[in-house]
Amino acid sequence: MTERITQTAGRDALGSFAPEFAHYNDDVLFGENWNNADIDLKTRCIITVVALIASGVTDSSLTYHLQNAKAHGVTRAEIAAVITHVAFYAGWPKAWAAFNQAKNVWADEAAD
Repeated sequence: MTERITQTAGRDALGSFAPEFAHYNDDVLFGENWNNADIDLKTRCIITVVALIASGVTDSSLTYHLQNAKAHGVTRAEIAAVITHVAFYAGWPKAWAAFNQAKNVWADEAAD
């Protein structure tokens, strides 16, 4: 059986203020989209990290998704290669920002 992604962050953070947004975040984005079996979780994690970097999102959302990528099997070497590749298409400064977060997420792994 494949792992099922469950998310409550929307309800936890915004449930009483923006219940419809919380529903879309937790039930649609994570509940349905993240659990679609057409793309494996590791690939989905990489796609999400790339989309955030390309959009210039380098806040706690990127950190969360880098941690999620690591938890789903993305290695230090793989994330370094992904961010390097994205740098040529999304921009060098965005890659610098992403690397600063990624090196903290993978700090416990030694260089290959």
